[in-house]
Amino acid sequence: MNSKNIPADIKSKSIKETKEEINEILEKIEKDGLNLENYVKDYERLLKLNKHIDELFKKRFKQISFQGKKNDKK
Repeated sequence: MNSKNIPADIKSKSIKETKEEINEILEKIEKDGLNLENYVKDYERLLKLNKHIDELFKKRFKQISFQGKKNDKK
């Protein structure tokens, strides 16, 4: 999934907010059972949330790596 496919309402979320929404969707799926129509929508949303959180972690990792390299040069 390309980051261009991630809706703006997801892109604006922090890691914490994204994690909270993921947990809410998973609880809803567990509670509601298998309503296929809702399940597909929720699954697609989970994929987008997961991609977003993955990109946030990669960005933070790069920042941490850069800081580590910067500190090593001192």
